[in-house]
Amino acid sequence: MPVQDTEETTGQRVARLRKLRGFTQHGLASRSHVSRSLIAKVESGHSLATPAFIAAVSTALSVDPTEVFGQPYRGDTPARDRVHATIPEVRRALDVVDVPPELGVEPRPVSLLAREVEALRSASKDAKHLQVGTRLPAVLSELAVHAHTSGDPRVWRHVNAAQALAVSLSRRLGYTDLATSAIKDAAASAARGDDPNLPALAQLSRALMMMMYGSWVAGLHLVRTAASAVDQDSPQALAVHGALQLRSAVLSARGTSTGSTTEGDAWEHFGQAEETARKLPKRAQDWYALQFNPANVQIHGCAVAVEMGDYDEALRRDTLISERTLATLPAERRAHHDIDMARALVEVGKHEKALGRLVTAERSAPQMTRYHPSARSVAGHLVDVHRSIPEPLRGLARRMRIS
Repeated sequence: MPVQDTEETTGQRVARLRKLRGFTQHGLASRSHVSRSLIAKVESGHSLATPAFIAAVSTALSVDPTEVFGQPYRGDTPARDRVHATIPEVRRALDVVDVPPELGVEPRPVSLLAREVEALRSASKDAKHLQVGTRLPAVLSELAVHAHTSGDPRVWRHVNAAQALAVSLSRRLGYTDLATSAIKDAAASAARGDDPNLPALAQLSRALMMMMYGSWVAGLHLVRTAASAVDQDSPQALAVHGALQLRSAVLSARGTSTGSTTEGDAWEHFGQAEETARKLPKRAQDWYALQFNPANVQIHGCAVAVEMGDYDEALRRDTLISERTLATLPAERRAHHDIDMARALVEVGKHEKALGRLVTAERSAPQMTRYHPSARSVAGHLVDVHRSIPEPLRGLARRMRIS
C-alpha cells in the first residue's frame, strides 16, 4: 500500500472525500447526522475528529473509516516500515489455519508454542507491535499443524489465542479487512476449543469493529446477548462478563452522538462492570488477556465520559486514579488512558497538559501511540494551534510523520 501523504490532515481528507462524492458541507451534515458547523471546524483543523465523528462521516461517504483516518500509517524507509512489513506473513499464516500447512520441518512442541503465545500476549499488552508481528506467523502455522493432527481442543484454544493476537495487531495498524477476517477465523476455532467463554470473546472482538464503523445499536445488541449467555460461575467467566459490560458502556457512550443510546445506558453498563470487578478474587490472573480488573474499570470510566463529550467528568475521574493504580496496568492500557485524557484536555483548551499526556503515552507505549489515530489527531491539532511549536511536540510530530 502506498505511503500516506504526511501533509494531509484528517480534516483535509474529510474535505477531499466529501468533494469527490459531490457533497457540500450541508449535504454531508444531512447524510451523517453531524452538524455542518462541526464538519467545517474539523475540515479547517479547529476541532478534533472524534472516533464517533469518523464513523458517521465515513458511513455517509461510503468509505472505510481507515481511509478517513489515513491508515495504515506507513513508514518512508524500511526501518520505519518494519512493523507493516510483517502483515503479509500474518495474513498468510491466518489463511492456512483451516488447511494444515506444509512446513518442511517438524513444528515445535505444543507446550513450547503455548508459552510463546503467552509471551506474545505480554508483548501485545505492552504494544510491542513489531515483536508480535515478527513472531506470530510461525506460531500460528505450527499450531495449525498440531490442531489438525491431534484435534485436541486444548490446541484449538491456543490457536484461538494466536488468532486474537492477529486481530489486535491488524486492527491497531489499520488493516480492518484482515482484522474482520481473523475475527471470523477465531470464532471457528472457538467452537473447537471446548471452552464456553470463547464464543463470547469472539463477539467482543466483533463488537469492537462494529463500534469503529458506527454500528452502535447492532454492536450493543451483540454484546448484551453474549453477556446474558455467560454463566458467571468462575473467575474466568466473570472476567469475560465484565469485559462485555465495558464494551457495552463504550458502545453506548459513542452512540449518544447520534441519539442511538443514552448516557444512562452507558453508565448502567459501566456500573455492572464495576460490580463484576468487585466479585473477582484478589490478585486475580489476567484471563484471556482481557485485562479486566478494577484498575482497568476505573480508566474506562474516563473513556466513557470522553466518548460522550463530558470532558469535565472525564478529567474529574482522572484525578481520582492514583499513580499506584495506573502502575498496575500494562503499557498499552496506560498509554490508551493518556491518549483519552489528551483528547479531553484539548477539548477544554488545556493544550500544554494535553501535550504532556501524549508525551507520557509515547513513553509508555511508543509504537501504539505513534500508530493510534486519536493520538495522531491530537498531535496534529496541537501543531496547528501552536505558533511556535515546542520541541517535545516537534519531536513527536516528526516521529509520527505528521509535519
